Amino acid sequence: MAAAGVVVAGVATSSPESPAGTAVRARRPPSGPPARLPPLLVLLAAAAGPGAGGAARLYRAGEDAVWVLDSGSVRGATTNSTAAWLVQFYSSWCGHCIGYAPTWRALARDVQDWAAAIRVAALDCAEERNHEVCQAYDIHYYPSFRYFKAFTRDFTTGENFKGPDRELQTVRQAMVDFLQNHTDTNWPPACPALDPIRPSDVLSLIDKRDGVCVAVIFESRGSYVGREVTLDLIPYENIAVKRVLDAEQAFLEKLGISSLPSCYVIHPNGSHGLTNVAKPLRSFFSSYLKSLPNVRKKSPLFPEKLSEAENEAEAVEWREFDRSRLYTADLESGLHCLLRVELAARSALAGAELRTLTDFITIVAKLFPGRPPVRRLLEMLQEWLASLPLDRVPYNAVLDLVDNKMRISGIFLSSQIRWVGCQGSRPELRGYTCSLWKLFHTLTVQAGAHPEALDGTGFEGDPQAVLQTIRRYVRTFFGCKECGEHFEQMAKESMGSVKTLDQAILWLWEKHNLVNSRLAGRGEAPRAGSLKVKGSEVRTGQGPLGSM
Repeated sequence: MAAAGVVVAGVATSSPESPAGTAVRARRPPSGPPARLPPLLVLLAAAAGPGAGGAARLYRAGEDAVWVLDSGSVRGATTNSTAAWLVQFYSSWCGHCIGYAPTWRALARDVQDWAAAIRVAALDCAEERNHEVCQAYDIHYYPSFRYFKAFTRDFTTGENFKGPDRELQTVRQAMVDFLQNHTDTNWPPACPALDPIRPSDVLSLIDKRDGVCVAVIFESRGSYVGREVTLDLIPYENIAVKRVLDAEQAFLEKLGISSLPSCYVIHPNGSHGLTNVAKPLRSFFSSYLKSLPNVRKKSPLFPEKLSEAENEAEAVEWREFDRSRLYTADLESGLHCLLRVELAARSALAGAELRTLTDFITIVAKLFPGRPPVRRLLEMLQEWLASLPLDRVPYNAVLDLVDNKMRISGIFLSSQIRWVGCQGSRPELRGYTCSLWKLFHTLTVQAGAHPEALDGTGFEGDPQAVLQTIRRYVRTFFGCKECGEHFEQMAKESMGSVKTLDQAILWLWEKHNLVNSRLAGRGEAPRAGSLKVKGSEVRTGQGPLGSM
């Protein structure tokens, strides 16, 4: 159906009929015959590249070295485990998570031989089956990284990773530090000792004959090479790795060591000497030691298929659509994700968070152009939030209303996700974030076309009202933290310059285009598909819509 202000294309979804005489009367912008908008308002077209839509999945057991967890496996995996865990709680629609996925996969491959001591895992909080467990682990933003020590018996939300950055080397070294924070009582049994030995112990090793090759890494304090090589050799037999820190110069000269780090090998037959590698790096030392005679790899430990949903994702065929139209299915699927998935990250809403949600739902309820059952639900939710006598409400109370547990006739929001204009060229692209952008654009356009819809809300007469409410929502609830920070920075720079409702519409499109350019890696140069509106260039979203 079409509502005044926005041309909306209906897409069939399963929902009950909307009988007359519903319990809550919907108040909406004045209705009128479907009509295209004046040029200033025709800004809702969105392009999508070819490809198939489907359930987004950034990591796959059997294909990646990442251990894929879900609500049915995360507690069993991390509780009383013989290995420590580093788990990334992510969202498959989060632009930063999508961009970071290659690094996380590379990290998992890089430390795959460490799996008996510490494992790299991931859990998708965007999966509806996982939203309760992500709430239990107190995950509010994505990606979030949590360490779980070996032999942890009681439930814990884990220890936050707090590093200067999330580059592969930084996280890998943090994993080493986390392992060393274990005590004797919970030390992973497959993990060798990582503490340094004394230089005098090296002489004892030279005199010792036990049939095992011993590699001694001489390095300076602060170096991770020795510990990383030790962990690299965990799945290999007939070799042990030790490390010595800051040995005296005379001792090093006695062994022929002139620079650090160096690797000194003591062979089972009693011979010993420095390794001859091209560069004194972890990868060269590890490769050399793995190639020594009688050094054999034990049965490798691969990520188990711990996710119950791994094979349940079905490919969805690409559907052709009219790119000049805004689809009901996209907006309603986005509302479903917003209300039933993203808000579910919080067990309760209180104070400023509750006020932000109330204001946002008020704006959406007054301006949403969708089907009557959805508009009535939004209206009921807005009235309920506005009339709450308390400053705190459990999220489950919100969910019960969204799910219409009271069985009020004519109120319905489908839980089925169906992207049409928000299909992506890959399953993890566009989708929810695309629908959120479309919703935001719809709200600014509707406010411009029907400013009277906000009469009596406290937002009337303020050209920045919709933008500022969107800004607060993104800052408070949008799960991709880095994406939200980008949006907030743009808002700080120029949102205050908006003086009219038309400028509000254009401001959002301008910032949306900047995001598209940033994600596409093409700078901020104008591109094809732009249209001129009253002397301003407004590009109609021809880039990816995967982030804020």
